[in-house]
Amino acid sequence: MQIPQLETQRLILRGFREEDLDAYTQMCSDPEVMRYIGEGKPLSRWESWRSMAMMLGHWQLRGYGMWAVEERSSGEMIGRIGCWKPEGWIGFEIGWTLRRTYWGHGFATEAAKVTMNYAFGELQQSHVISLIRPQNTASIRVAQRLGEKLEGKTEMFGSEAVIYGIHQEDWLAGNLYKSCNSSFKERGW
Repeated sequence: MQIPQLETQRLILRGFREEDLDAYTQMCSDPEVMRYIGEGKPLSRWESWRSMAMMLGHWQLRGYGMWAVEERSSGEMIGRIGCWKPEGWIGFEIGWTLRRTYWGHGFATEAAKVTMNYAFGELQQSHVISLIRPQNTASIRVAQRLGEKLEGKTEMFGSEAVIYGIHQEDWLAGNLYKSCNSSFKERGW
């Protein structure tokens, strides 16, 4: 499957490449980055490779998935963001993880906006969620900037998670969709 490429002013969302492994491993082996992801523990290089392969496999099985996020100005792979719904997941999720060096620059929100447009426009999802550990206030702020609202709680990997979500009609009515929509029209989406 050809993974579509999305672009924002500062970022390129693209399929993972083998040469991303060093940067991906740096992100996944950082205890602070992984604190709220999955089981909350850092990954080895081998586990990072498996995780990256799983991201690519999700595209093959579902037709959508996580993109590698590349910073335009440096060409650096700075994280992952995308659509996620492995077997047994509670809903269609948009999730994000960035290397710690790139926190606090608005990259997660910027990439999530174009991902939301893709989910609601191209994939015609009616509802999108983000599962976030309650202590992860930075990710909660990203979800709120996207217009997501607190919808409930669940358990993930033995820990509590809050569910933030937004319906397609609310996204399409909001300013975030309008601010990203021109790039989709240019691509014929």
